[in-house]
Amino acid sequence: MDDDVRGFLRSFRSLAEAAQRSTVDEGGEPLGERITAYLGTTAAQVAVVTEEVAGHRFADWDVALAEVAGRDPEAEEIGVGGGDLRHHLSLADLISGSHGMPSVGQVDYVSVAVGPHEHRRAMGVGLRLFRHGGVPVVVLQRRGNPQYGRNRATFEVLCADDMARDAVLEELRVLSLERSVLRGKVISFESSGYGPESEGVTFFPRPDVDEGEVILPPGSLARITGHVSGIAEHAATLRRYGQHLKRGLLLFGPPGTGKTHTVRHLIGRNPEHTVVLLAGDSLRFISLAASLARALQPAVVVLEDCDLVAEDRGMGDVARPLLFEVLDAMDGLDADADVTFLLTTNRAEALERALVQRPGRVDLAVEIPLPDEAGRRRLLDLYAAQLPLAEQTRAEVARRTEGTTASFVKELVRRAVLAAALADQEPQDRHLLEALDGLLASQDELTRVLLGHGRADDSPGADFPDGGASADALDLVVEDDPLSDERQGRVGPR
Repeated sequence: MDDDVRGFLRSFRSLAEAAQRSTVDEGGEPLGERITAYLGTTAAQVAVVTEEVAGHRFADWDVALAEVAGRDPEAEEIGVGGGDLRHHLSLADLISGSHGMPSVGQVDYVSVAVGPHEHRRAMGVGLRLFRHGGVPVVVLQRRGNPQYGRNRATFEVLCADDMARDAVLEELRVLSLERSVLRGKVISFESSGYGPESEGVTFFPRPDVDEGEVILPPGSLARITGHVSGIAEHAATLRRYGQHLKRGLLLFGPPGTGKTHTVRHLIGRNPEHTVVLLAGDSLRFISLAASLARALQPAVVVLEDCDLVAEDRGMGDVARPLLFEVLDAMDGLDADADVTFLLTTNRAEALERALVQRPGRVDLAVEIPLPDEAGRRRLLDLYAAQLPLAEQTRAEVARRTEGTTASFVKELVRRAVLAAALADQEPQDRHLLEALDGLLASQDELTRVLLGHGRADDSPGADFPDGGASADALDLVVEDDPLSDERQGRVGPR
């Protein structure tokens, strides 16, 4: 190498070092020096232990770390300067100066959903400096960000005392479960961009459906609630006598009879239960839902329209019916896990063979049949409670709607109210009867079918002798997950 080249390289190195010093001078105190001073030993010589956390658990760990660090009244939060490098480099690289000399900067915070109506300001990129048992600890916290090649959140712990470091990590693992923001919430693995979402998890308000709004044949609701709530209420006794808590409940019947409405009531009456809703495309996350339910029990995993997964709809390249994934997930939980798998189906025959071959997965099946005349009258009283209808009119409507579902009755009342509004009148008997005539007219045959009208003797459970069906069939999950790829470390579509 000649002298000119050596001279150029010396000049280039001097220029690079000057640029680094300038960056530090402009940005403030060098990060490595700040951490070294806090630890009381050379930070670059201390091993870093990294905990990777799935995206949906980022808020849980932020809560846990804030609590642990918050016990030290002198705890500090500092950020990392240096532009995009802070997103790419590990904590060891940041303090070693091998890729530049990052300075102490501002903490990056992010707003993450932690419920249907609340958000948390969490540390997106930053360090917490605190003492644990008198020992100084530094933790670099970063939220997952695929833009920078990180699909999982990371918590990098720096501590000169190995035992203290391990104690911090163990406490964070325990607290992150105990303080989980998902515990006791109603969630789904979907992402629409229009709701309270965080890392592929969407939060839903807990439904409030009164028992009086659930119209079932006598004794049916008691059987259903006893299987979900009764077992949970007596979990300690059952465990003491060696009895299992894990249970499966199947609600079956024609479309529109109100299976989902019954599910809404169950969710509402068990406010302490963590609820995971799976429907449509999100059913593929059953294994993840089962793991979450086990960790955050008592819990309910709702699988709507399970007949849709009884066919060969394998996940990815796995050539096996998705229903087997469901059954395997139900199989994998410990017997004493306080978890309910709540399945709904319009076609019980599509599930029967698979469930018979795997006995014990579902230990109670309850039919939600088409309502008889008494049931239709109760449904009319429910949906038309604010309408001044004559007793004779109510009786006539209940008689003429044979073979219809709860959805049909609900739509009938809505049409009557709309007709009155269009005529600038208060709803009256004639509006309801005219709406019924219209729905029963031959030109509305397809509408009747879509609303659940058919010959009573052609429908499963239509001749049930003791009453009607549940009320409306509003979906709990209204949108399928629009993203089909499962990326490492992210819940649902994330």
